[in-house]
Amino acid sequence: MLEQYKKTFWGMQVVIGSVTCGVLVWARLLGVAAVFFATMQVGAVIGAMWATRLRKKMAPQSGALLPGRS
Repeated sequence: MLEQYKKTFWGMQVVIGSVTCGVLVWARLLGVAAVFFATMQVGAVIGAMWATRLRKKMAPQSGALLPGRS
């Protein structure tokens, strides 16, 4: 999970920062922007965990035969 998070860290931070600034300008409330910031940070971590899980499911198992082949 940490490798996936490291790979996408800077790109996600740019997007999260841009959205947070946009919400702050639009709402003019620091609390609303802080909630968006925290929610997006948690979403980035959950997304990295999910991507790692999917990658493990999609990876072929070593030594396993393909279905239908002997």
